[in-house]
Amino acid sequence: MKLAQVIAQYVAFRKNLGVSFENDAKLLQMFSRAVGETLDISSVQPDRVKAFLDGRGPITRYWHRKLTVLRGFYRYATSRGYVAVSPLPTIVPKQPERFVPHIYSLEELQRLLDGTTNYQKQRIQMEPHTFRTILLTLYGAALREGECLSLTLSDVDMHQSLLTIRDTKFYKSRLVPLGCDLNKEMLRCAGQRKTAGHSQEDNAPFFVTKLGERIPNDLLRRAFRRLRRQTGIRRADGARFQPRLHDLRHSAAVHRLTTWYREGKDVQKLLPLLSTYMGHTNIGGTQHYLTMTPELLQQASARFATYAFSEVTHD
Repeated sequence: MKLAQVIAQYVAFRKNLGVSFENDAKLLQMFSRAVGETLDISSVQPDRVKAFLDGRGPITRYWHRKLTVLRGFYRYATSRGYVAVSPLPTIVPKQPERFVPHIYSLEELQRLLDGTTNYQKQRIQMEPHTFRTILLTLYGAALREGECLSLTLSDVDMHQSLLTIRDTKFYKSRLVPLGCDLNKEMLRCAGQRKTAGHSQEDNAPFFVTKLGERIPNDLLRRAFRRLRRQTGIRRADGARFQPRLHDLRHSAAVHRLTTWYREGKDVQKLLPLLSTYMGHTNIGGTQHYLTMTPELLQQASARFATYAFSEVTHD
C-alpha cells in the first residue's frame, strides 16, 4: 500500500479515538512528501527516514518529536502487516537540553520600546506607534503573537479594559483584563488608527500595516529581529538562539511571579489565576514559562527562609 494511503488511514484511526491529532497529522504529511507520497510503504528506506529526521540543522528536540510521531505510525503499520520491519533508527541521539527563554530585564524592555521610533528607516510597512503598542500588548497582556495580531476592533473593549481572545492554541476563548496604562496605549493606538482612515468595521484587524491590512507574523518577527539588533540586546549565556519575540510572554509570567513573591502574596493560590490569564489548560503549561531568574530565585529563597525560620522554636 502507498505510504500516503497508510498515513491517511492512521490519521483517521487516531481521530476516531477522539485524539487531537492535527499537529501530528501535519508532521506525517511532511514525512510523506519528503520520502515520496507515491512510494509503497514497504519501500521506505532507513536512510530516507534518517534524512527526514535530521533535517538541515543540528539535532534539536524537534528531532525527537518527529521520531515519537513516526514510532506511533510504524507501530500501527507493522501491527496491520503493511510493513514487516520499521525503518526507524535504532540508535537515538541524546536529547539536547531544554531551550531556556530569555527573560528581558525592565531596562531591556525600555530599550526595545524606545527603539521602535526608528527601527526601520526605509520602506516602513508598520507604523512605529503600532509596533510599540504590539510589544506592550504582548508583554502587558502576556499574549501569544498570533493572539495579538488576530485581535479585531470588536475584541478590544477599551471601555471595560478587556480583550477577548478567540479560538486560541487550545481551541478556547478567554477574556484578558488590561491594566490602566496598557488600556491607555490601546486607546491611543485606536485613535491613531482611526485618524489614518483605516476600517472601523467590527471584524477589521486592530493592528494593521500602513495600508490597513492585518500584520503578518513574519513581518512582525522580522521587524523585531531588526529592533533587537539595533538596541544591542543579546544573550550572554552562549545559547544558540538570540532573544525572541515570544520571550516577552515568558518575561511577563516571570515578572508577575517575582512581584508576587516580593509582595508576600500566596503564590501557590495565585498560580491557577496566572494559568487562566495566559490561556493554559493546566498549571503545567504555565510552569514552562517560569524560568528561574536570579531575581526570582532570590525572592523565592527569601520566602523560604522566612517560612523556615518562623518554624524554628527556641528554648
